[in-house]
Amino acid sequence: MGALIWFIAALVIAGLELAAGEFTFLMIAAGALTTSGAALFGLPLWAEVAVFAASSAAFWFFLRPYLHRRFIKPPLYDDSPRALVGSRAEVLEEITPAGGQVRLDGSIWSARSLDPAVSIPAGAHVTVSDIDGPVAVVWKES
Repeated sequence: MGALIWFIAALVIAGLELAAGEFTFLMIAAGALTTSGAALFGLPLWAEVAVFAASSAAFWFFLRPYLHRRFIKPPLYDDSPRALVGSRAEVLEEITPAGGQVRLDGSIWSARSLDPAVSIPAGAHVTVSDIDGPVAVVWKES
């Protein structure tokens, strides 16, 4: 009878994992499933609880980090304009307080200086510090 209770508990806890999605409840459900198998051997209740605690902790410390590395990965490719921040660009048209143009990632962008008091001559190399809509905010490299 104990094995059936642990099995049902494992199913319920695994169902909770669908809402959380962090592999936390999944590790506890795996511990309950392991305890369900151990309960088939007629262990006393205190031993079942000990098996549950030990197996849940083992799954938590050994399996959960692997699952996080395997399934929770950052996106490999960012095609948004924000991905251009930190890129180098070449000034095509002098950047004055009124604006200018740079060649950035193979295309021509409107640009303005991070410091409006600084003019950047054509041919200089700059670094993109921000993207403000269709305008690249740049600063001159030393």
